[in-house]
Amino acid sequence: MTAWTPPWRPWHARRAWGFATLLRRFPAKADLVTAVFADRMDAYFEAVTTALDNPDPWDGFTGYIEAACAMQAADYGFADVLTTTFPTAKALERRRNEAYEAMVELINRAKATGRLREDFDPSDLLLIHMANAGVVNATGDAAPDAWRRIVALLIQSCEAPARGPLPPSPEHDALYKAMLRASPADPTAPAPEESA
Repeated sequence: MTAWTPPWRPWHARRAWGFATLLRRFPAKADLVTAVFADRMDAYFEAVTTALDNPDPWDGFTGYIEAACAMQAADYGFADVLTTTFPTAKALERRRNEAYEAMVELINRAKATGRLREDFDPSDLLLIHMANAGVVNATGDAAPDAWRRIVALLIQSCEAPARGPLPPSPEHDALYKAMLRASPADPTAPAPEESA
């Protein structure tokens, strides 16, 4: 008589084999994170460089926001990438920093045209991505185009002349902690540096 095998066992065995394969291929968590998100981060960087190539800085700026938010809406895996930090994935963070520096340049160009409000801060882009990710995650398939309206509202709020002053921008450390909170738990993640 053959011993009875629980119906879950073959699936469980396949799952264990899958984890073992993952661990062999990506022994460090940072390697796995980089493999999963590298293409998405490259697409984000490309959106920034395309915006910088636009001869009209305001059009480049708004085009970037629309493109990045469209990427968030089209790919749930990407929705939170722009609002999450992976401190141990050095190559990924290096790419994000390159995109950030290019965005600062684009923001300065858009301000120089007089179309972008003077009190717009680079950290406001992170808040825009957080807002859009929240809308994308909350509406999902039920209202897949809702993100377009929030993005249009946000873009219009960026345009000069400003209707009124904005509250202060969040501190860098506070936003970094928020990005860490959004990332997968990583006990090896370094704490943010204290501001002077």
